[in-house]
Amino acid sequence: MAPPTPRLVVPIDVSKKPWEQKVPLHNRWHPDIPPVADVTEGELFRVEMVDWTGGRVSDDNSADDIKFLDLTITHYLSGPLRIVDAEGVPASPGDLLAVEICNLGPLPGDEWGYTAIFERENGGGFLTDHFPSARKAIWYFEGIYAYSPQIPGVRFPGLTHPGIVGTAPSAELLNIWNEREKILAETNHESIKICEVLHQRPLANLPTPENCLLGKIQEGTADWQKIANEAARTIPGRENGGNCDIKNLSRGSKVYLPVFVDGANLSTGDMHFSQGDGEVSFCGAIEMSGFLELKCEIIRGGMKEYLTPIGPTPLHVNPIFDIGPVEPRFSDWLVFEGISVDESGKQHFLDASVAYKRAVLNAIEYLSRFGYSKEQDVKPKRLSGKQGPKLRRLPDVLRCSSDGHLPVTQDPSGTKVASTVAGSQENVPIKGMVRKRTQLDG
Repeated sequence: MAPPTPRLVVPIDVSKKPWEQKVPLHNRWHPDIPPVADVTEGELFRVEMVDWTGGRVSDDNSADDIKFLDLTITHYLSGPLRIVDAEGVPASPGDLLAVEICNLGPLPGDEWGYTAIFERENGGGFLTDHFPSARKAIWYFEGIYAYSPQIPGVRFPGLTHPGIVGTAPSAELLNIWNEREKILAETNHESIKICEVLHQRPLANLPTPENCLLGKIQEGTADWQKIANEAARTIPGRENGGNCDIKNLSRGSKVYLPVFVDGANLSTGDMHFSQGDGEVSFCGAIEMSGFLELKCEIIRGGMKEYLTPIGPTPLHVNPIFDIGPVEPRFSDWLVFEGISVDESGKQHFLDASVAYKRAVLNAIEYLSRFGYSKEQDVKPKRLSGKQGPKLRRLPDVLRCSSDGHLPVTQDPSGTKVASTVAGSQENVPIKGMVRKRTQLDG
């Protein structure tokens, strides 16, 4: 007998705001955010989700929404979901929750996404000293393929995946997070540099009631006030999984998540049509609304059996990701090497960040020789001295001017640059190198 249609446990109406959804969403981690539904292990179920901003980025001809995006509002999540076994017994602290991704994709009728470069003084990114101003590119989906009006001649197969899959922390684990992140946040950020560039973001985003959404808990109540002042932001990945952004976490993958509270309280969100190994421009994935069809298994006592704590308590563990068999088929590669020497010529000691930055800059500089702006990031059609692609200067990604006052790094040609990689979909760091898949031409 054929398996039943997946049960829809979290529906999404993209015409409504996150706080207007039929099943409430949340944008924090806390053990007391109540589950919105029960799911039985072995059951195939469907979870729908808004894009990470909750619809605040538009399919239009302006990058102003990126430039002025309020980054106190991040990662609207679907859930939490209470996971129980066939007898109705919930997952328990110390168990391992195996979450299998059976199917996924964009929401029907909402088949588009975007990549973006954030303003240096409002989010920034890995290359923000080179490319300080806001940019945006819109992508439209045709099955497994994506194309962008702002990057003409490019159409490529995506590898769709959720950016966030995680379980709720226990009260003890939440306290560990808040204490260690508070210490980091109190560090003088003016003394912290990445690749010799002063850090431009808060070093940690501590709990705040501002723009806090807590699912079923009504704003203004005593419970809401207490939880909002304790709940962890969703930006970093942590022991519970969370914001992992693993590009290969697609169909057929499994995530083995530690369970810290009764029922596990599984949440997910931040759907990506595709992404590289990391997000060079902060919003380098193709962000979208979407759905997951999942199946869960409870492995009783699995944390102790399979996860080894790396830290002072048994809670200092991390998930295991079993990557599925699905990936676009590529056969040719361009490799751009990066070494541990920065743009000023200073030698660093085994600095992987400097080497990766050099590799990405080398790729961008090379590709910009073929008629595209540096934020469009495409590949030449032919190598080995043969003719490259036709020059295409227009259209370009959507732009904003930069109003900031932080210093800008000179590019290798000696001119200031105001853009970066619109999407790092095909940047794959390998030992300080960046590989460029060479099928991705128009």
